[in-house]
Amino acid sequence: MKGKLIHNLSANTLQLVVNQAFGLLIFLALSTGLDKNTFGQINLALAILLAAFNILSFGIDQVIIRQIASGETPASLLSTYLFHVIISGLVFYTLLLIADVISPQMFGDNKLLLFIGVGKLMLFISTPFKQLAAGFERFKVLAQMSVISNIVRGLALLVLFLLHSLTLSYVVFIFIVGDAIELLFTIILFKHQLKIPIAISWDSKQYIHLIKESVPQIGVVVFTSALARFDWIFIGLMISSVKLAEYSFAYKIFELSTLPLLAIAPLLVPRFTQLLKEKELPIADLHRLLRIEMIISTLVALLLYLCWAPLIDWITAGKYGTVNANTILILSLSMPLLYFNNFLWSIGFAKGRLKIILGVITLTFIINVLGDIVLIPLFKNEGAAVAYLLAMLVQCVAYLKKNDEKGLSTIWLSLFWCIIGAVIAGFIAGYVLQNNILIPLLAVAIYLIALLFTKQLRMSDWKNIPSLLN
Repeated sequence: MKGKLIHNLSANTLQLVVNQAFGLLIFLALSTGLDKNTFGQINLALAILLAAFNILSFGIDQVIIRQIASGETPASLLSTYLFHVIISGLVFYTLLLIADVISPQMFGDNKLLLFIGVGKLMLFISTPFKQLAAGFERFKVLAQMSVISNIVRGLALLVLFLLHSLTLSYVVFIFIVGDAIELLFTIILFKHQLKIPIAISWDSKQYIHLIKESVPQIGVVVFTSALARFDWIFIGLMISSVKLAEYSFAYKIFELSTLPLLAIAPLLVPRFTQLLKEKELPIADLHRLLRIEMIISTLVALLLYLCWAPLIDWITAGKYGTVNANTILILSLSMPLLYFNNFLWSIGFAKGRLKIILGVITLTFIINVLGDIVLIPLFKNEGAAVAYLLAMLVQCVAYLKKNDEKGLSTIWLSLFWCIIGAVIAGFIAGYVLQNNILIPLLAVAIYLIALLFTKQLRMSDWKNIPSLLN
């Protein structure tokens, strides 16, 4: 079991490293090769499409993982989910086409939403195959399915960037081709590696059952999807494409820096589900796991902020570094909250407490939207970052209040002490030193000393984590 965890974590981490590396390559090529206005328009279209297709999943993707882990029949689940994504995806894109015919000016002259939407529709159709692979914990296969699009797009955009031939038309074409190749590659891998029959059929009884089980999760997905990109859409529509370009650059790098969370998060739900089937959750091991997550997340957040301005200004020739310094500081403070919230969400989801999760996510969404509406007009990008931080803080408090595991009642102390340690370390290092290279080194040293002093850093934690699976 321990070997399986290491194998799954390694495969998932490799997939994330490749995806994030090529995602960063794509992002840097677009942000430095295109003007801010065009870059902002692309990100606005991607934000709208990402939110739309996430909502169209109805939360079935997570339910599928849990059902596979619980022993449900995979072939019928695949058939039902495929039917859902194809029908809902085609209906959505048809509505986009109708809207364009009725009001051509709605999507602008370049029709970015329509063209990029073709590729995202194909990626949406590939979702059921990937979710079944995740449910079976076939993370090596999932990794192969998930990297091809970014590799194709990254290499093609790099060539165009080096040739100084990067244009909006080429970018859109590359996006569509990359997504089409990933869909084809995913189907081929699924057929040959998982060997589950691929069929699309309408089983009304099973579909209704699947939707009923997903009902609480539908609300979670709607609010989570809107939460993830509402600030992008609001800035792009209400402020300007230029400000969206700046904010989306900072937010994208912030997302890339959550790589450790992305590596471990997909492993938690199926593992917690299996543990709950066998026995109660091992509280001591959960405390250890969370402490390690908090240590890693606050360390990454600390380094992200301290290295931001000099490094990003050097990479982007002064376009996105200093201008985003305050924004990235605020976003960095929310990083450990993301880890903490995902940890408690995973436990709640494994227990099937979907109604409680829906309530927490709804509250989070309301706080974020109200914060964006009030703060973005006043403080622009910094206002969006503050609204997001407040929403994550409220979500954290809500999950703690709804927690029904008595052994986890003090779990918030790890979050508190790690954040305090990182803030103190960053302040002292910045106050004592003026050298941009030495500041992060001193800050890390002070941070580790603070963790030892508050007993958050314990050598026994790292040795005993594998017992979570025994």
